[in-house]
Amino acid sequence: MAPMGTSALVLFSGGQDSTVCLAWALDRYDRVETVGFDYGQRHAVELTARQVVRGRIAEASPAWAARLGEDHMLDLRGFGQVADSALTAERAIEMTDKGLPSTFVPGRNLAFFVHAAALADRRGLRRLVGGMCETDFSGYPDCRRDTLDAMQQALNLGMAQDFVIDTPLMRLTKAETWALAKGLGGAALVEIIRADSHTCYLGERGEMHAWGHGCGTCPACELRAKGWDEWVAGGRPQIAA
Repeated sequence: MAPMGTSALVLFSGGQDSTVCLAWALDRYDRVETVGFDYGQRHAVELTARQVVRGRIAEASPAWAARLGEDHMLDLRGFGQVADSALTAERAIEMTDKGLPSTFVPGRNLAFFVHAAALADRRGLRRLVGGMCETDFSGYPDCRRDTLDAMQQALNLGMAQDFVIDTPLMRLTKAETWALAKGLGGAALVEIIRADSHTCYLGERGEMHAWGHGCGTCPACELRAKGWDEWVAGGRPQIAA
């Protein structure tokens, strides 16, 4: 195992944001492992995309391949049944009477970090990396940095650890996330995200749009497409990795 300060565990769904986070971690840490969660999501195709993306990243960068460690898959389908939402059941994607999108899975990110931290404790990994973002806020309260600061404190108190939760996309728009991907891995990483990652809530992989696969109408696709269009319109600038 790598020393705690030089190693990371990336919460890796196989989507755009977690793919950029994986590249970000591989660019910084000597040893990077990934963890995915099967919580009964409707877009379970992302679980297949995970392995494809990992393989493509390793092929694209020998330096990153040398740092890419084990992948872990955790079964949280019981949690998904409790936290009923439009991501885990055949329900319309809409705003609920609580003022939150029906795609909000209550406590999902909190459950993810508890399980990831327990795994990281066993594996000797100190940094926990997640793709949560406030700038393109989707209405999910467990994506806010103050939520994750509280989570980090609770994990460290409860496990007598010194974990750090990294959220490199927290202040970035989706356009800036595309730019960060270009800055980290060049055109090769951008193409991996377009062709191989999966973000669509409905699990649609049929049509290939300019920004990648997806239904094109769900909130995740609309956000991804909007960010792509803004990045392209801005001349595809890079931002510091």
